[in-house]
Order: sequence, then C-alpha cells, then structure tokens
Amino acid sequence: MLLDTFQFLAVADVAVEGEGPLGEILRKFHVSWPSFIAQWVNFIIIAVLLKKFAFGPVLGILEKRRARIAGGEAKLAEIEKQLAESERRTEEVLGKANADAKRMIEEAKLSATALGERKTQEAVASAQQILAKAEEAAKSEREQMVTELKKEFGRLVTNTTTQVTGKILTPDDQSRINEEAIAKVS
Repeated sequence: MLLDTFQFLAVADVAVEGEGPLGEILRKFHVSWPSFIAQWVNFIIIAVLLKKFAFGPVLGILEKRRARIAGGEAKLAEIEKQLAESERRTEEVLGKANADAKRMIEEAKLSATALGERKTQEAVASAQQILAKAEEAAKSEREQMVTELKKEFGRLVTNTTTQVTGKILTPDDQSRINEEAIAKVS
C-alpha cells in the first residue's frame, strides 16, 4: 500500500509539472507535496502506534475473553455431563435400594409368618399339655375321691351295722363288711 502511494505521488508530481487533469485537481485543492508526504508519514506512524498500543491490547483482551468464554462453555458441558452421570448413578442406587427394601420386607413377612406359625404350634402344644395335665389331675382327684368315698361308705356301713345289730364289731368284721360293701358299689 505504501508503494502504491509513492507511485501515485510520482505520477502526481509529473502531472503538476504537466498541465493534465491531475495537475489541475491538485492546484484546485491546494495540495502541497511536502505537507502531503508529512501527513502520510504521520498517518502511517499513528496507524502503527494505534495498532500496537491500542488495538493490539484490546484485541488481546477480546481474545482472552473469547478463550475464557470457550473454557467456561467447555466446563459447563463437562459439569452437565457429570450432573447427568450423577443423576444416572443416583437412579441406579435408588433402584437398588428400593429392590433391597422390597426384598427385606418380603423376608420380614415370611419370617413373621413362620414365627407366627411356630408360636401357634407352640401354643397348641402348650394347650394340649395343659389339657393333658388337667385331665390327669382330674383323674387323680377322681380316684382319690372314689377312694375316700369308699372309705367313708365302708365306715357308714360299719356304723350302721353296729347300731342295727347292737353289737361292737371287731376290726376283722369291720374290714370284711367294708370289702363287701365296696364290692357291691363298684
């Protein structure tokens, strides 16, 4: 670009010397070559300084921001991926926990049923033992009562016989009468 400018100036210098249309335009606008060249040099220096000290840092800052935004987007994508993985693992753990809980409940129900049946069987066995003991106790008591009744009956028969006959009976007579009375009752 700088080379094109110098070529233009060289042509313009020729045109000023000659009276062509370019020379006429340059005279009309009062173009002074030394000030025109100085302005071009100033423009180029300012453009280079602005590019280096103004646009360069601004573009660097913009590039850093772009990089930071891209990094943030990458981190966000990674976080979303980790969140999805965490949710998946949480669902798996909850599913496993629910399955374990259901299994434990079923085991508890089965255990409770078995325990209830065992306790029922124990209660039935205990009741049967109690009934057997009660029957045995009743039988024993009945036998005891029968024995007492026989003794009492024998004593009554002996007393009655003593009073009816008016004689005092010997122990042999008393036992013989008791045995005969008991035999008739049985």
